[in-house]
Amino acid sequence: MDILELVDRLEELFNESRAIPFTHNVIVDEDRMLDIIDQMRVTIPEEVRKARQVLNQRERVLAQAKEEARRTIQLAQQKKEEILQRDPIVQEAQIKAQEIIRQAEADAEAIRQEADMYALEKLQQLEMELARMIGEVQNGIHALQQAHAEAMMDEGEDYSEEPPQV
Repeated sequence: MDILELVDRLEELFNESRAIPFTHNVIVDEDRMLDIIDQMRVTIPEEVRKARQVLNQRERVLAQAKEEARRTIQLAQQKKEEILQRDPIVQEAQIKAQEIIRQAEADAEAIRQEADMYALEKLQQLEMELARMIGEVQNGIHALQQAHAEAMMDEGEDYSEEPPQV
């Protein structure tokens, strides 16, 4: 299950909860809420695993780009040697070889930059999703703590103690 679906289910649970009159608090089905939180604990590591896959994919792309650049440079050097051996115009061969090398290096750099940008974008998206989910969970916890404290006040209990952590 996708983490966003779990957040939607948590929000749905909140929306289905009964409001406590004259307050901004609701009564939430504890079992359903804890079930959703447990599923989130399972799903978040999956999202982190996906982020690691993105990083691994980036590394593979970089390695392929480096290998391709190495092969291109090697091919350019071989061509340069062939041209030098059979063609008396040495300067022209050297210029072409240098152009091929520069192009291979530029291609490798472009591929590396694209891979870096892709990985950065995916990690930033994951970071934003995780931050939003953490905020929603913290808001839910805060609301439940407030509801508990107000319920204790309604029952006339001593308020010198902190409400229990949910």
